Amino acid sequence: MGEDDMPMDDKAKRMRDLLSSFYSPDPSVTNANNPFKFASLDVINTTSFDADQYMNLLVQRSNLEGLLQKHVEMAAEIKNLDTDLQMLVYENYNKFISATDTIKRMKTNIVGMETNMEQLLDKIMTVQSRSDGVNTSLFEKREHIEKLHRTRNLLRKVQFIYDLPARLGKCIKSEAYADAVRFYIGAMPIFKAYGDSSFQDCKRASEEAMDTIIKNLQGKLFSDSESIQARAEAAVLLKQLDFPVDSLKAKLFEKLEQSLDGLQLTHEEIANVTVESSNLSEQGNNTESIPGSAHGALVSEFAEAVRAYQVIFPDSEKQLIKLSQDLITKHFEITSDFIKKWIPIANFLGVLRIIWKDVLLIDKVLHEALLPDYSSKASRIAVRQYIKRTFSHLLHDISDALTNVHIKPKEEVDEHPLVVFLEAGKSSVLQGSVNVLLDFRQLLKENLGGLQLSGLIVDWVQEGFQDFFRALHDQFFLLSGKNKSAIQDENSTKGMQVEKVVPGLVLVLAQLSIFIEQTAISRITEEIAAYFSGGGGGAHENGPAFVPGEICRTFHSAGEILLQHYINMRTQKITVLLRKRFTAPNWVKHKEPREVHMFVDLFLQELEAIGTEAKQILPHGVLRKHRRSESNGSSASSRSNSLRDDKMSRSNTHRARSQLLEKHLAKLFKQKVEIFTKTEYTQESVVTTVVKLCLKSLQEYVRLQTFNRSGFQQIQLDVQFLRASLKEIVEDEAAVDFLLDEVIVGASERCLDPIPLEPPILDKLIQAKLAKEKEQTPISP
Repeated sequence: MGEDDMPMDDKAKRMRDLLSSFYSPDPSVTNANNPFKFASLDVINTTSFDADQYMNLLVQRSNLEGLLQKHVEMAAEIKNLDTDLQMLVYENYNKFISATDTIKRMKTNIVGMETNMEQLLDKIMTVQSRSDGVNTSLFEKREHIEKLHRTRNLLRKVQFIYDLPARLGKCIKSEAYADAVRFYIGAMPIFKAYGDSSFQDCKRASEEAMDTIIKNLQGKLFSDSESIQARAEAAVLLKQLDFPVDSLKAKLFEKLEQSLDGLQLTHEEIANVTVESSNLSEQGNNTESIPGSAHGALVSEFAEAVRAYQVIFPDSEKQLIKLSQDLITKHFEITSDFIKKWIPIANFLGVLRIIWKDVLLIDKVLHEALLPDYSSKASRIAVRQYIKRTFSHLLHDISDALTNVHIKPKEEVDEHPLVVFLEAGKSSVLQGSVNVLLDFRQLLKENLGGLQLSGLIVDWVQEGFQDFFRALHDQFFLLSGKNKSAIQDENSTKGMQVEKVVPGLVLVLAQLSIFIEQTAISRITEEIAAYFSGGGGGAHENGPAFVPGEICRTFHSAGEILLQHYINMRTQKITVLLRKRFTAPNWVKHKEPREVHMFVDLFLQELEAIGTEAKQILPHGVLRKHRRSESNGSSASSRSNSLRDDKMSRSNTHRARSQLLEKHLAKLFKQKVEIFTKTEYTQESVVTTVVKLCLKSLQEYVRLQTFNRSGFQQIQLDVQFLRASLKEIVEDEAAVDFLLDEVIVGASERCLDPIPLEPPILDKLIQAKLAKEKEQTPISP
C-alpha cells in the first residue's frame, strides 16, 4: 500500500535511477578501497555497495527493534522491485514484438516496388518527349498569334484615344461626369508618352472637353439646388483630376453646415410623428430597416456627404464630428422646446426614435464621433425633462379643473354645483395620475436604442410623484388664498386673484385633500409597487424617493387647515354683518322693538348658504343632538331660566337686580360646557362650528355696547328668534343655548335698565315674524 500511494513522478524517477544503476556502462568501477564511502546507510543504491560492510554499519547504529523494522521495509521494497521489474520486462517485450511485426510487413510490401518505379519513369519520359514535339511544331504559330494579339490591343488603345474626344462630348451631354473622368484618367499614360507627337490633336480636344467638365463639376459643387451627395461626388471627381480641392474646403464645409438647417426636426414632423409598432431594440443597428421618409432621405444624403468628405479631406475629421454632434444637439434642443409645451408620450417616443435612427446612420460612416454615447446623455436629460413636464402638466390640469369655479358667472353657479368641481378634481387627480403612470410604463417598455434607462426612470417617476404632491399641496393653499405671499410659478393659474377666493372652492379643496389621503395615494402606491418598484440605485441617502406615508400626513393636515380656513372665511363674512349691526345704531336711544331685526334674516341666509355648500361636498354625520337636558350643566341652565321667568313678574327694579344676581350665581354652579370641539368632515359639524364662532362674536360685540331698555329688549327678541331657528341646523344645542344665554347676560350687564320683554309679548312678536316669513315663502305646486 505504501508503494502504491507513492506519486507517479517519484516512482518513475526511482525506476530510472534503478535502471541507470543496473545498466551502468562501467559497473567495475568501485570505491571499495575507500571505507569512508560506506559511512552512510544510503549507499545501498550505488554500484559500489558492500553488503557485509553495510550490515556491520546497520548493526552498530540500530537496536533490535530498528533491525526488525529495517527487515520489514527491505522485504517490502524487494517485493516491489520484483513486481516493477516484471512489468518493465513485459512492456518492453510487447514493444519488441510490435516492432518485429512491423518490419515483417515492410519486407512484404516492398517487394516489386523497384519494377513499378522503373515503369513509371519510362512513361514520364515518353510524355515529356511527345510534349517537346508538340511545342516544337506549334512554336512558330504561337509566336504569330501572340504578335497579332499585341497588335490588336494596341489598335484598340489607339482607337480609344481617337474616340476619346467624342466620348467625352457624349458624357458632357448626358452629365455622366464619372465616366468621363474614368476615360480621361485611363488615357493619361498614352497622352504623357505620345501626346506631343502622334496624338497631339486628340490630347488637345480631350483637354478642352475636360476643362468643360471641370467647370461643370465646380458649378455643381456650389449649386444650392444640388443634393449633398451630388456635391460630394463632384468633389471626389475633381480630386481625381488633381484639381486643388483643398482651396475649396472652407466653402464646401460652409455649404455642408448650411445644409444642417434642412435636417432639423420641424414642428409639423413632431406633431404628426407616428409611433412604430416595433421599438429600436428590434431594429438594432440595422439601418436598412429604417422606413424611408423625407427626413430620413435628407439624413442619408448627409451621411453620404460625410463619407465623401472623409475621402476628399482626410484631415477634416474634427470638423465633421462637430457638425454631426451639432445636428444631434439641435434635434434635442427642438425636442426640449416641445417638451416645455408638453407633447403626448407617443409623439415623444416617436421623436426619440427618429433621433436615434439619425444617430445610427451617421455613426455608420463616422464612428469616431461616438454619437451613440453623445446622444445617450442627451436622451437621459430629455426623458427626465419629459417626466418633470408631465407632472407639471398634470398639476396644471388639476388647477384648471378646480379654478373653473372662479370664472363661472354668478348666475350659473347654481347650475354647476360644487359637487361637479369636486368630482372633476377627484378625476383629475386619480385618473390623471393613472394615465401618467400608463405613459411612463411605455417609457419602461421602450428600449430607446439600448439606453437601459429602466432603473433611472423608476427613480425619476417616484421622485416626480413625491414632488408633484408637494407642489399640489402648495397649489391647494394658493388657490384657497391661505398662502397669499407665495409666488405663483408657471404652473399656477394665471390671472387668478387670490383675494377673491370663493369659499366653496376652499371646501372643495379640503374634501379633495381627504380624498387624496384616503383613496388616491393608496391606488397610486399600488401602481408604483406593481410597475415602478426597485430603481436604479439612485442616490437617495435619506430613504426612498416616494414616501406615501409622508404624503398622507401632509394632505391630512392640509384638509384640516383648509376646512378651518373655510369656516373662518364664512365666519368673517358673518362677523362683518354683526359688526355693522352693532356699530351703526345708537343703542342708548333705541326705540321699542316691534319686530325681529333684519340682520337675523341675513344671518340665517348666510347659514343656509353654508349648509347648501356643505350638503354638496360633505356627508351627513352621526346624529348627536346635544340638548340642554343632555349636556353638562343643563339642570343649572333650566333652573336659571325658571328663576328668570319668576323674577320678571315682580316689580321692574327689583326684578332686574334679582335677575342679574341670579344669573351670576347660576354661572358659579354650572358645570363647564365644552363649546369649541374638533371640527369633523360632516355637514352638521361645519355648520355648528360656524354658528358657535358667530355667536361668540355676537357676545363680544354686545359687551362693547351700552343699551337702554328697548335696545336690551331688541337683543332679547332677536336671540329668542335665533334660538328656535338654530336648533334645526346645529348638532350641539347645549353649546348654542349656552352662547345665546351668554349674549342675553352680556346685554343685561351692559344695559342701563335691564327689564326684559314679557313672555306673551315676546311670543307674539316671534309668531308675527314667522307668519310674515310664511307669506313671503312661495308655495310650491
